Amino acid sequence: MKWLCVILTKKIGCHLWELSTMIPKKVKTFPYPYIIEHRMLSGYKSKNNIKDSYRLLKLQEGCSLDDVKNSFTNLAKQYHPDSGSITADSTTFVQIEEAYRTVLSDVAKKMKSSESEDEEETKFKSKAPQHRQYLSFEGVGFGTPSQRERQYKQFRVDRAAEQVMEYRKQKLESQYAMNAMIAKDIRQSKKVKITQAIDRLVEDLIQESMAKGDFDNLSGKGKPLQKFSYCPHIDPMTHNLNRILIDNGYQPEWILMQKEIRETIEELRKNIVASRNKLGEPMTPCRQKQWSQICEQLIEDIKKLNKRINDFNLIVPILNRQMVHFNADKEIARAQAAYEILMEKTKSIDVDTKENEQEKVKIFRLKSSFLKWINLILFSGIRNFG
Repeated sequence: MKWLCVILTKKIGCHLWELSTMIPKKVKTFPYPYIIEHRMLSGYKSKNNIKDSYRLLKLQEGCSLDDVKNSFTNLAKQYHPDSGSITADSTTFVQIEEAYRTVLSDVAKKMKSSESEDEEETKFKSKAPQHRQYLSFEGVGFGTPSQRERQYKQFRVDRAAEQVMEYRKQKLESQYAMNAMIAKDIRQSKKVKITQAIDRLVEDLIQESMAKGDFDNLSGKGKPLQKFSYCPHIDPMTHNLNRILIDNGYQPEWILMQKEIRETIEELRKNIVASRNKLGEPMTPCRQKQWSQICEQLIEDIKKLNKRINDFNLIVPILNRQMVHFNADKEIARAQAAYEILMEKTKSIDVDTKENEQEKVKIFRLKSSFLKWINLILFSGIRNFG
């Protein structure tokens, strides 16, 4: 069997050598990259229309090779199955790749009209990225593998620096929160110590006064506490507690809130009347704009006050003490009316002032004419006497 295999090998080798001698010498094989690039330029025919391909790559006709490359890079990062993105989809990526080849071929054909074929192929080879390069380096960078490797190293350095800064930021925030909690605990403990010290001091003073006999001759010693006989609907303990609270100036929350609401609305009314009086007349476009801003601010304040009224109505114990909402439009009209009344009073005061001034002028003129007449009589009498 060995000799049979040797003989067959020799015969097959001779036949292959004879066939190789029959191939013309002028026929030369092209390198592999050139075949791929040539196929991409002329041999590849996409099933999609050129306009659809531009639309799929989010480009417009007449764009450059850099625009095509950048668009394909971004879409490959989003839809490549190995990119790890949420939107990764193999079907969509195949469509994007076909559109990329179609657009790239169309751009190359348009460039052939202005440049020679050799220069166009050289530029295209240097700028045409293959989608396989995005399977490594986390899809970062563009260009040759060595260029992409350097870009990826720089990307890792930047990402590490960002992570270090984020870690330091979180560490400082946690440390600040811890320091704030410690300071709060220290303040709370000091407050408790001060309160306890005051309680002990008061207790010591009471015990000292009891030892001196200051509480022996108090009025009402040994007698029961005075009860309110005019309110039989509440038990004596509650009445006594209410009396103690009232004597010490305590007021219920709803009373304080009612007082606050009334003071707030009065303050708002005074402010809007003062603002209207400050603008004066006539109302120019600039002043009208200022008045509109003042009214808008009043509307916002009224809304806040109405929310406060809602809270008041929830806690007020008496139904007839509940309050209604204030109307911003009515308050603005009220301020305008108050301003008009004030202007009328001012005008009447000005008229009275002018009348008084006129009367004073008349009296002054009469006095001056009377004095002139007396001087004239005296002067004539002196002349006759002389």
